[in-house]
Amino acid sequence: MLRLLRLADQYKAIERGSADEWSELRLDLTVSDESRTDRAATLLAPTNPGRLDRTIRFSASRLGRGIAPEGVRRLLRRLDDEGIRGELKVVHVEKAAPRELRQTAKLASQWERALSSVPPDWSDLYAEVRLDSTDYLEPAALMIAPLNPARRGDATAFRFRCAHHFGYGAAAGMAARCLERCDAAGITGEVTILHVLSDTKPAATQGPVWLIGGRVV
Repeated sequence: MLRLLRLADQYKAIERGSADEWSELRLDLTVSDESRTDRAATLLAPTNPGRLDRTIRFSASRLGRGIAPEGVRRLLRRLDDEGIRGELKVVHVEKAAPRELRQTAKLASQWERALSSVPPDWSDLYAEVRLDSTDYLEPAALMIAPLNPARRGDATAFRFRCAHHFGYGAAAGMAARCLERCDAAGITGEVTILHVLSDTKPAATQGPVWLIGGRVV
């Protein structure tokens, strides 16, 4: 019998396999154990789902028309934590212009989307937050201070390192929390992952040395 992946992992694979410019994903979850379908529907209630027998239909939206991708991910983790299993499939992909997505997406949402596109065995990455206004520089610097941000290149940009399991750099979860604080303060901009390394194994060091543009970062 084929063992299904956890629902959150299935969703991550769906995001990675979808076009970058998607604005809404309509999804069907077919619950393996029919007796757990009611509970699954209850946990997914914030998505305003529909239901037919063991199948629950719901959506993830990047444009504020429904539950954001990171919200859907959290809900599916709750199902995983309760041992609810099933198969998640895409039934429709709605697209939007990249500019429209960038103008509406929160920083934390952009971060989650960027992470979903990197290899699952990533170990180190170098990212940038480019702010929409110089007015955001000081408050943003305070809110993302745990990431040890540095000013590089663009006058309104901060760059920082992340480590997946060990080594030099903040945890991806810490980066998400810092960016959520920026979102709460109304700070807008664009989050980009600039460089990624996979499966590095430091030898008596804190991690790889990055030499970018003639400078160590």
